Amino acid sequence: MATERDAEFLMFGATGDLAKRKLYPSLYNLYQKGTLGTHFVLLGTSRAKLNDDEFRDVVKQSLVHAGEKADTKEAAEFLSRFYYVQHDVTDKAHYSVLRDRLNELDKKYKANGNRIFYLSMAPQFFGPVAGYIKTEGLQSTNGGFNRLVIEKPFGRDFESAKKLNDELSKSFDENQIFRIDHYLGKEMIQNIMALRFGNTVLESLWNNRYIDNIQVTLAEKLGVEERAGYYDNSGALRDMVQNHIMQIVSLLAMEQPVAFLDSDIRTEKVKALRSLRVYDVAEAATNFIRGQYGSYGDEPDYRHEDDVPRDSNTETFVAGKLLFDNYRWSGTPFYIRTGKKLAGKFTRIDVVFKKPLVDIFAFPQSGEKPLSANVLTIFVEPNAGFSLQLNAKNNEPGFQTEPVNLTYMIDQAHSDQTPEPYERLLHDVLKGDGTNFSSWSEVAYSWKFVDQIRRVWDLSEPDFPNYTPYSMGPASAHELLERDHREWVYHLNH
Repeated sequence: MATERDAEFLMFGATGDLAKRKLYPSLYNLYQKGTLGTHFVLLGTSRAKLNDDEFRDVVKQSLVHAGEKADTKEAAEFLSRFYYVQHDVTDKAHYSVLRDRLNELDKKYKANGNRIFYLSMAPQFFGPVAGYIKTEGLQSTNGGFNRLVIEKPFGRDFESAKKLNDELSKSFDENQIFRIDHYLGKEMIQNIMALRFGNTVLESLWNNRYIDNIQVTLAEKLGVEERAGYYDNSGALRDMVQNHIMQIVSLLAMEQPVAFLDSDIRTEKVKALRSLRVYDVAEAATNFIRGQYGSYGDEPDYRHEDDVPRDSNTETFVAGKLLFDNYRWSGTPFYIRTGKKLAGKFTRIDVVFKKPLVDIFAFPQSGEKPLSANVLTIFVEPNAGFSLQLNAKNNEPGFQTEPVNLTYMIDQAHSDQTPEPYERLLHDVLKGDGTNFSSWSEVAYSWKFVDQIRRVWDLSEPDFPNYTPYSMGPASAHELLERDHREWVYHLNH
């Protein structure tokens, strides 16, 4: 049975795409399951001129688009808890209207002063809005909680991220700030800790003595589409590596926490990121490569997409080698790659174990292939599950080995019941559980690492475009591993 949570939401950017596509359907799922109920209310605000009924219709349509039945009694009760105030976030004087409405709704729904401020808006407004929430008295003062939820990007480099964090820290404590990274809400990303720390057979081998390398792939099949305006000022390094990939890597690299608590888990993730080697110029140039997709049939190359400058050097692909200078991982590389217009849309983690020191089956007269490496693959999306590749004897005459897979995939029935990432993360916000959110220290160490790569790339002119759409990136991404006498576990003829 779900525990009902009392909460009053103030949703900035309430008519925006994210709110309609993800947030309202997720809140409705929590309402249906009983996490939200009698003492839940949401006040939406944006520049759009709407009344309460018109706003409720916006929310209703978002439920319909998400496949929900929005004409039921339960849906009507849910929608009745949505209210709206037109608001200009830059107008300090108007925050008093929001404050009075919040206080009025808090009393009406007995939310006990529990307030969640969700900033679903452009990041340049994060600091000013958080400041006005504090100075204009929107925070609860009657014993309830105050929590601030913000979307990425959190800065575009370490300096801007620090400036933003300093602004937020004037109004909210670190444990009140929830930096959303929707990848941390995915089922198999959350399963990393269960697989590692819940299975002695894995955790006892989870180190440089038994693991040869770890590979993380986040592939997207689409190009920039209508996000070109944002993407060209960001690129794959800032858009994907600094947040999603670094968070995944920290979960793979961290030590076992003292307890399964957000504070202990964050402590170990920060320790791991602290030990991540920040490259000098030569190392960065050698260990990180970038790419930009070319044309394909009638599809334009990146530089000829709408709203992209014709001389843009923004990367749409990144591959890199990460090294941790600590006892557990010294000498074991983590290879990462992500990009647009790749062979498919999928996310996977491949943990490649070392081969036996002596292959007793590879006697000279046999002519057989050497043993394959054991590989644990965690499939994150589109299908969720994991597979362990082992070596076994085949059923042919003689004695020959071949790789076999022990595979567990979440079936469709269970997949349909699995909460969407935003539902999970909103549930965690209601609980006050920061486990699946980025702490400031994690963000800071990630930016310090990424900034160095960016600085080195800015020193030279890339030869773009350099990869064919629907491949797995430029040739240099494969050469990155070949130099180390390794290869990507997933490749196109796999």
